[in-house]
Formats: sequence, structure tokens, C-alpha cells
Amino acid sequence: MAYEAGALEATLAAAAGGDPELIAELRAAFVDGVARQVDLLERSRCDGNWVVAAMRLKGLAASFHSSALLALAEATLDAAPGEPTVVRRLKAYLAEFSAH
Repeated sequence: MAYEAGALEATLAAAAGGDPELIAELRAAFVDGVARQVDLLERSRCDGNWVVAAMRLKGLAASFHSSALLALAEATLDAAPGEPTVVRRLKAYLAEFSAH
């Protein structure tokens, strides 16, 4: 799933008031937050931990207006704990976002 450059970048710019340093900090916080939850998902072996990490991803998606991440988080909630395809899709999203 490709990350949506326009909406997410617009959200970051609006939140930062156009300040490039603050935009960079917000991007870093988003990447760090998503990476942390993906790591928790990857290590999760029970329903409770899986659901908590997926819900946190949904929260990040809502906070940053990321429809792509929201769709991935919802797919994660529908998957079994430790589902490798979900984790791979999230890692691909993260890698693509980090590359921009």
C-alpha cells in the first residue's frame, strides 16, 4: 500500500505552520510511532498485544490523516496475531514513507 504524499504532507505542514524544522520533527515522530507499533506487532503472540498495537496505529493514522495507514491498521485488526503478511505491508509503508 502506497503512502499518500499529499494528504499527509499537508497535515504535517498545517500542524507545523509551515516551519520546516517542525515538519521534520513531526515526520520523525510519525515514523518513530509507526515503527514502534510495527515492532510490537512483529513480536506479538497474543490477541491482546496485537489489538493494542493495531489500535495505536489507527490512532496515529487518525492523528496524521493517513488513510493508507488507517487501511493497514484495520487489516491488522482483522488478521491473526503475528500474521507476517500484515507486518510486511506495514514495513513497506514505513519504508516508502521514510524514503520521501
